[in-house]
Amino acid sequence: MKSYNWGIVGTGWIAHEMGEALHKLHHKIYGVCDISLEKAQNYANEFQVSHAFASMQDMLEDEQLDIVYVATPHNLHYECIRAALQQGKHVFCEKVITVNEAQLREVKQLAKEKQLILMEGMTLYHMPLFKEVKHRINQGEIGSVKLVQVNFGSCKEYDVNNRFFSSELAGGALLDIGTYALSLVRWFLHEQPDTILTSMLPFETGVDEMSGIILRNSLDEMATVTLTMRAKLPKRGIIAGEDGYLEISEYPRANSFEIRYTKDGWTETIDAGVRGDALLYEVRDMEAVVSGAAENHTLQISSDVVSLMDEIRRQWGMKYPFE
Repeated sequence: MKSYNWGIVGTGWIAHEMGEALHKLHHKIYGVCDISLEKAQNYANEFQVSHAFASMQDMLEDEQLDIVYVATPHNLHYECIRAALQQGKHVFCEKVITVNEAQLREVKQLAKEKQLILMEGMTLYHMPLFKEVKHRINQGEIGSVKLVQVNFGSCKEYDVNNRFFSSELAGGALLDIGTYALSLVRWFLHEQPDTILTSMLPFETGVDEMSGIILRNSLDEMATVTLTMRAKLPKRGIIAGEDGYLEISEYPRANSFEIRYTKDGWTETIDAGVRGDALLYEVRDMEAVVSGAAENHTLQISSDVVSLMDEIRRQWGMKYPFE
C-alpha cells in the first residue's frame, strides 16, 4: 500500500494518541498545525514531524500533504474539514464529525465533487470487535434484533467554564459522549429510527447534562439511550434478539463481548482486537479507503447519527450560539 503523508490539526490529547498510532505503524507525520506555534513545534519534536505550522491554511497549501486529521473542538470541525477538502486533501475527522446535519451535508457534497475521502474518527466503527459482533448478528446467532440498550455516564467536575459544558464550544453530553451511544445504536439497527422520544435535564450553561432517549424504526427495532455528564455510568451496550443477547462493556474501545443464549442460558465470551490499538485501526481503515482497497461504508452511518442528534436537539429546543 502507498505511504501517505498525514497532517494533524490540533495538538491536544487525542492528537497525541493519533501520533502514537501513526508511529506504531511506522508512518511519517508530515505536518502539524496549532494556533500556538510553540505547541505545534513541541508536538513536532515529540513525534518527529517534518513541518510545524501556526496556520492551518499554510499546512493545507503544501502539495506533499495527503490526509488531514482534524483533532480540534467540535465547533471547529466543519471549517477545518471544508478548508482541507477545498485544498484537495482527504479528511479523517474526530467525532463528532460536524455539529449538525447541514454542515455535514455540505462537506459530503464537497468531498464528492472533489473525489476525496471524508471519514469520521468514531472508534467503534473501526474496532475489530464491532465487525465481529455484526457478523454474528447477521449470521442469526441471537435471532432477529429487537432492542438495543446503551448507557454512557461521565462524571465531569462541576465547572461552568469547562469546555464540556460550554455552549460556544458545542458542549453537552449528546455531542461529546452521546455520539458514541447513538453510533452503537445505528451500527446494529437495520434501519434509521423514524420515531424519537426524549427528555433532557440542562446544565446551567444551557447544554444538556443528562438525558434519556427512546428510538424506534419501521422494522419495530427499538433502542434506549441514557446519558449523563455529572454521574458515572458503565459504558455498556446490549443488543437483544429473540434467541439471546450480546453485551459489550467499555464499548467505545471494546475488545471483548459476551453472548448469552435464551434457550439454555449458555454464555460465551469472545475477544477481538486490542483496546490500545483503537486509533491504529482507524488509520488502517482510512488508508484502505483512500487507496481504493475498501469502500467508505461508515460515512452514511455518521450522517444518520448527526441527523438523529439534530432531531433530538430540536425536541429539546437547544441550539448553539453559532448555529
